[in-house]
Amino acid sequence: MADTPPSTPLPPAAQPSKPVSEALLNDKWDHAISSLLIRSTLGLSFGVVFSVLLFKRRQWPVWVGLGFGAGRAWEEADATFKRGVAPSGRDGLRLVRS
Repeated sequence: MADTPPSTPLPPAAQPSKPVSEALLNDKWDHAISSLLIRSTLGLSFGVVFSVLLFKRRQWPVWVGLGFGAGRAWEEADATFKRGVAPSGRDGLRLVRS
């Protein structure tokens, strides 16, 4: 094995890269869907807690909580798509660029 010549490493295969605009759009959709799931679940859970504790196990607080969570996520996603910038991992905080 010591007598075999060293083989030259092959260059890495060129992977087709996505355009920047498509990558930004994918990031926005990922953020919007994850926000929808998280906020809807939180709203639903608050609705269940209030339904059990305050409203004698009625269903409307659960649906109202789910609607508030989904509505909040919808507005955030709508603002993100209209704003035209990539969603940051710092929700609610501005990025100051110098």
